[in-house]
Amino acid sequence: MDAAVSDYWTPAHDAVEHDDAETLARLLAEGADPNEVFSDMTLLTHAIDAEGDGALQARQPLTVHLTAVLLAFGADPQLAAPDGETPMDVAEHYGHDLAVSLLKRHIDG
Repeated sequence: MDAAVSDYWTPAHDAVEHDDAETLARLLAEGADPNEVFSDMTLLTHAIDAEGDGALQARQPLTVHLTAVLLAFGADPQLAAPDGETPMDVAEHYGHDLAVSLLKRHIDG
């Protein structure tokens, strides 16, 4: 991968972009903000988008590990991205039922 591309994201967004839940969890445990916003995306909207898009591209089942890690570390399931898109909007766009279910559990308590 080109170094300029990997330098584009913050470390937490880079972990999301590369589907690296282990690194994401480590960064969050070390104090990264689970509600960080970068490039018009919250970490949670980015994670759900990455899970949905990755499944489409790979023609594999949807995963929910990035979403679960972020919610476990306190990401706000209702925090909209700067463009107004919520995590639920992104999950519904991809038909990401696993993420929808997790989001509802965290929203409803």
